[in-house]
Parts: sequence; C-alpha cells; structure tokens
Amino acid sequence: MTKVPAVLGIETSCDETAAAVVRGYPPGPGDIVSNIVASQIAQHRPYGGVVPEIAARAHVEILDVIVERALAEAQMSLRDIDAIAVTAGPGLIGGVAVGLSLAKGLAVATGKPLIALNHLEGHALTVRLTHGVAFPFLLLLVSGGHCQLLIAEGVDRFIRLGTTIDDAAGEAFDKTAKLLGLGFPGGPALERAASHGNPRRHRFPRPLAGADGFDFSFSGLKTAVRRAAEMSDDLTPAAVADLAAGFQAAAIDVLVARTSKAMQLFAERYAAPHYLVAAGGVAANKALNISLASAANARGFEIFVPSPQLCTDNAAMIAWAGLEYVALGRTDRLDAAPRARWPLDASRRDVAGAKA
Repeated sequence: MTKVPAVLGIETSCDETAAAVVRGYPPGPGDIVSNIVASQIAQHRPYGGVVPEIAARAHVEILDVIVERALAEAQMSLRDIDAIAVTAGPGLIGGVAVGLSLAKGLAVATGKPLIALNHLEGHALTVRLTHGVAFPFLLLLVSGGHCQLLIAEGVDRFIRLGTTIDDAAGEAFDKTAKLLGLGFPGGPALERAASHGNPRRHRFPRPLAGADGFDFSFSGLKTAVRRAAEMSDDLTPAAVADLAAGFQAAAIDVLVARTSKAMQLFAERYAAPHYLVAAGGVAANKALNISLASAANARGFEIFVPSPQLCTDNAAMIAWAGLEYVALGRTDRLDAAPRARWPLDASRRDVAGAKA
C-alpha cells in the first residue's frame, strides 16, 4: 500500500502556539490527523492586545510540548513524517524565530526536509485542504494584520489587486472593540455586541467604497466611531451595541463592495467556474460571510470559507501548505531566515486595474 504523505506543521507567528499533522495529496481535500492550538489570550488580556515579548516567551515555554501532543494525537513519530513545515513570516519576529528554530532543529535531527512558509499562503490554501478548491480563485484575505484582495493562480503564484492603506480590517475591529470597552480578543467581542445593536442608528462612512482600484481603508471609520462614542452622554450597553453594529455594518459594506468589484475583474479574465475564497480571522465573522455569499451568488461565484477554527491561526494550514510544496518537490535550506514582513505576491505581476 502506498503511504500517504504526512507533514508536521508549526505555527508561532502571533499569539497562538500551534502544531498539526496533515496527510494528503493536492489539490485536496486533505486529512487533518491532529491540530493542537494553545492560545495566549489570558497572558495578553490585561494589556488589551498582543505584547510581542510575552508572546515570544510563551512560545518558548510550550512549543515543544505542543509538537509532542500533535504527534501523539496523530499516533505518529517524527520517523513517520515526510517533511517539517513552519511559518517563517510574516508576523511578530520573536515568535516566528521560535517556531523556525525548533523546526530547523527537528529537520537536522531527523534528516527530514524543511519547508519555510509564508503564513498568509497557509491561510490562502486552507480551502484546498478543506474543499479541494481548484486554481485560480479570487481571495479576500482578512485578518488582524492583513487585508488584501488577491488572485491565487497556483502555489506561490499570487497577484495582489489591492490592500489596506492604513489599518487592516481585523486591526480596526480590535481597536474599535478596545475603544468601546468590549474586551480582548476584540474581533469576536465586537461581533457579539453588534448582534444586539441597531446598525442603522449611526451612519458611519464607507471609506473608498466607490473609489477606483481595490484598496481598503479603515482608519477613518475607526475615528468616526470614536467621535460618536465621545459625543454620547451615556455609553450604556445598548449604546455600545449600536456603535458596534454600526461599525461592523460599515466595515462589511466596504469589504463586500471592493470584493464585488474584484469579482467583476476576475470574471472578465478567467473562464468559469468562478470561486471566491475568504480566509483569515475576520472571515469567521458570520455577518461578513452572509454578505459575501449574497454578493458572490449575484455574480455567479461559488464561495468557500474555512470553518472558524481554520480561519484563525492554526498549524493545520501550515502543514497542508507544506504538502503542496512537497508535491512540487520544493523545500528550503536550513539557513532560511525569519521575516517580519513577507508579501504574498513576492513575485508580483501587475494586472490592469490593479495598483502597482
């Protein structure tokens, strides 16, 4: 019987310490044999956001245990693994370095190949792990640190149409939640509050919604919410819920408007079937999913969104991306360096209508 390839994935780019084992063949779907995620929410909650030094130290303290748990749950040893995949960036450089160092050590000790991956490509390829989605597809990548529209033509082949010119969508959600006293992590807390609010009480701006190109902007929206909060005589729970609902509705309108415009460009350049993929932590937002699904259906696109636990940072997506590279025979040298910044479209090609 032919052995199905298996990859150990390691993810430490922010405040989740994660390891996973995934088996399968591209284009998928794959088999998530184990997926362990240790959250650092408790360590960062007193500060209202992620503290890089605390995150890096937490990774150091627990990563080896998380890797052991992932292998144990998969009922495998390192001898059974075909490659070791790890996030090499972008992210908090201290945390990235912790994961990459352990992965290199394991690769040296076992003789297994190392695959140093772009964290964003892990998010991008998750729908191939879960649904076997074929290339090309249009990708809305929305997370705490990134907000981009890209065309995914293949593994390591991405064309960026637009990005944020200030805050990422997830960053805006988190900062607005902090402003409204909703707690940490901010994105889910704001979504919960918005579910009880009136999104029409405040008419917040929709930055760049009708502008040329595909870029995003959220800082002006965040400022408008702060001003509305400062003008309020009494920020009761109901008033906070209305502010949260108004912010969320405006942010979603911007995301959907820009994505709809990108769908039009994609449909003009690629033959059917047409796929829209939403990935990243903000893609777990239910209201966003509903609005994107409606827009995709109106334009004849089939939409794919990973499950919430696979939208947020995890190692299964890194292990799967590693399998994609294993299938192509592509691995990395042991001197691969951690990167705080790493554009997903590193070998970028311009598209008419996209910003250079």
